[in-house]
Amino acid sequence: MILVMRTLFEFTVHLLVTLFTLLKPGGVKAVASENLVLRQQLIIAQRARKRAPNLKTSDRFIFGLFSSLIKSNRLQKITIIVKPATLLKLHKALVDRKYHQLYSNKVSKKPGRKPPSQALIKLVLEMKQHNPRYGYRRISMQIFQSFGITISCFAVGRILRIHVRSLPRGSGPSWLTFIGHMKDSLWSMDLFRCESIHLRSHWVMVVIDQFSRRIIGFAVHAGNPHGIAVCCMFNKIIAGKTLPKCLSTDNDPLFEFHRWQANLRIIEVDAVKSVPGCPTSHPFIERVIGSYRREVVDYILFWNENDLLNKLNDYKKYDNETRGHWSLNSSTP
Repeated sequence: MILVMRTLFEFTVHLLVTLFTLLKPGGVKAVASENLVLRQQLIIAQRARKRAPNLKTSDRFIFGLFSSLIKSNRLQKITIIVKPATLLKLHKALVDRKYHQLYSNKVSKKPGRKPPSQALIKLVLEMKQHNPRYGYRRISMQIFQSFGITISCFAVGRILRIHVRSLPRGSGPSWLTFIGHMKDSLWSMDLFRCESIHLRSHWVMVVIDQFSRRIIGFAVHAGNPHGIAVCCMFNKIIAGKTLPKCLSTDNDPLFEFHRWQANLRIIEVDAVKSVPGCPTSHPFIERVIGSYRREVVDYILFWNENDLLNKLNDYKKYDNETRGHWSLNSSTP
């Protein structure tokens, strides 16, 4: 209460002095205004503060009033705390407040087009429910032809995305995954390379069952593989086993070799190709290769082809009988 009364007293004194100076002619008004501005700045500087002067409404009013009576060149010299930028900000705030009061509406309206009515939204949802195969454009045309209501296909899409949780967008399992869900109907095959102690390259073929994730077998070839070598490796793996209906491979040129394709025709196995340049379309066989590299190849050395094949067979037994699989709920194949 005492602080409020002190502020009102200071404001009254300044106002009386201002009225007194306005009655005097000549440069007395400017000198008196400068003295009042300096005095008010000293009052503000004496206040307890941490970072910046705590300006009150009365302070801003006094500085704004007396600054109109002082020349611009003198104003820059006498400012100690209050800079010209403060007055500019005050003026800008007053201008913004003026136009805000003049042109702002009491009821705020969102910019843009008027949203569709609830009746139109209900109509779109009912049409989609009774005709799930209809697309956005078809629904908009049917509404226009039946009811004479013009609605864009983009508005129909927004309504369905907001109010319908699951829309038929063509998603679902791929053919590779769909066939793989049928037990022993699809095998996946791929090749990877290992280096021996003598830094000689050995290519390994691995075949797995797409449904159960079990490893069917490994085959090793020393040196760079070719079409005949790929056929021999695959025949060694499938010897004495029940063959699947389909075999999934990537788009390696080795699997385009005429001898390989003839071999598949003889054993009556259909070839299924993965998507070119997309490893995620061949995920399970890539995961097996990655697991073998991380768990075996990075930690052991081998001498020759037979030594590598023995280590691969040991890993096959461990993977099929002991090792848990995350994709199989931590169970073994």
